[in-house]
Amino acid sequence: MKDAMLIIHFLGLGMGLGASFANMFFGIAGARMEPNEAKKFRLSSLVLSKMGQLGLLLLVVSGIFLMAPYWQILSSSPLLIAKLLLVAVLITMIVLIHRAGARAQAGDADAQIKKIQLMGKMALLTSLLIVFLAVLFFH
Repeated sequence: MKDAMLIIHFLGLGMGLGASFANMFFGIAGARMEPNEAKKFRLSSLVLSKMGQLGLLLLVVSGIFLMAPYWQILSSSPLLIAKLLLVAVLITMIVLIHRAGARAQAGDADAQIKKIQLMGKMALLTSLLIVFLAVLFFH
């Protein structure tokens, strides 16, 4: 069962980080477009967020299972505590990005796209930091 959960965990990681990196490159591409074209492009690319959200869900569900042997030592594991706190921060950012995306689709696109881009960069950095802490702790 642990191997299946590890596979699910890494699939979720690939989906989540893949969506973040793709959004970063979409942002670069959008910056080279005419403003109206870029706005349409960025609104269309919001659908990619669904993949990132599903990846995060897979990570959290499989992560809860994979954490079973570590709950007892959690209080003496600062790297693991930091990693779990950053996961909570990441979940919050993803929820905020999702809400901003809904507002952008509803008509407040320009302001919301700027928020999404900033939070997306922060989410990517947070995700990379989570991976870094996981490698340090589980190595």
